[in-house]
Amino acid sequence: MLLATRRCAVLELSEALWSRVCANGELSERELGVLIDKGVLVPDAVAEREEMRDIFHTLNSRKTVFTLLVTLTLECTLACPYCFEDPFRGRFVMTEDTADLLVQRVVEQMSVGRDVVMDFYGGEALMALPMLKHIAGPLADEARKSGVSFAFNIITNGTLLTRRVVEELLPLGLAAVRITLDGPKDIHDRQRPFVSGKGSFDTILANLKDIYTLVPVDIGANYTRENYCRFPELLDSLIDEGIEPARLKAMVFSPVMPKSDGSVHGDFKSSCASTSEPWMLEAGLFLRAETLRRGFPVPKLASSGCMVEFENDLVIAYDGSVYKCPVLMGQEEFCVGSLSAGVQDYGRTYNLDVWKTDECLDCAYLPLCFGGCRFLRRLRTGAIDGVDCRKAIYDATLETIVLQDIELR
Repeated sequence: MLLATRRCAVLELSEALWSRVCANGELSERELGVLIDKGVLVPDAVAEREEMRDIFHTLNSRKTVFTLLVTLTLECTLACPYCFEDPFRGRFVMTEDTADLLVQRVVEQMSVGRDVVMDFYGGEALMALPMLKHIAGPLADEARKSGVSFAFNIITNGTLLTRRVVEELLPLGLAAVRITLDGPKDIHDRQRPFVSGKGSFDTILANLKDIYTLVPVDIGANYTRENYCRFPELLDSLIDEGIEPARLKAMVFSPVMPKSDGSVHGDFKSSCASTSEPWMLEAGLFLRAETLRRGFPVPKLASSGCMVEFENDLVIAYDGSVYKCPVLMGQEEFCVGSLSAGVQDYGRTYNLDVWKTDECLDCAYLPLCFGGCRFLRRLRTGAIDGVDCRKAIYDATLETIVLQDIELR
């Protein structure tokens, strides 16, 4: 079994064929064509290595989509004890002046032929629904005039995501939503209660049932070392409620992470500070298999890079300040500009060349991680002074992931 990590193509080879490949043996025209097409064989390995070093420069020169994650408010309907944003949360809401300036900047991008994709974020984005419409409405109109496309997604806890809201937003460009359900009802209600203390599971589930056939829905779920074994119960409860797994866009399980300042709530000491922790590898493979077995879609293995690497991907805070990563929002040293002043050079701030080392460039896993997560590296060392190496993770899990896809997808 061969995995070409740059294109994530999986090939099954006979022992004889693999021996000929390794020995530089004679290959048929068809065999040679397939292996070249999938990137297993390349004309010049040194040239390919240099091509990978410059991959984001190449992609940025071709990218025509302007992508924004827009934080409308830091207020929320829930009081999750592990909330990542807790250190900088408060009653902060985007003003109309800031929203108008945002629209102006996006229209400038449309005028030069760029399509626009926007993710509305919070806090709870739908607590600022009038502001969301104030931004999306004019941009949808301008996109039609300029002959470009405009679409937006909403990252929401789901408590305010009613059918009426979805129907209002679809004509403005709503393309997808992402909601969170942290496991079965008792776990979710403990991890994601309303500000009043009341559980939120029933409200979110009722909304999900009303809207999942209207708009593509991603469901995220955050687990800990103590409770991940029970998360398949969530999948079963969704099926029992009549939700068709194949109608969802994706089902994604993730470990609870430390808060933005590195702290953890007293009940979440087992939060994930490193993606290579043994319990997390076991949990990830277990939940992926259980999800596939029940017919829910999971993200496919794919080459990917952090949004930090893409020039046209920005995070806009509620006050108009600009960041390159949502998990570093609220930390002044990672602010890279503002809607009024523009974006400054952020290469050193985010250490854009951190993965351009011999060790990474010689690693077959490079296309899958490009140095991993800068936040996790900073969490461990206090600075983005190296990579968040994923080699141990892929060594331990990649074969199982490929076999899961073959057997269960």
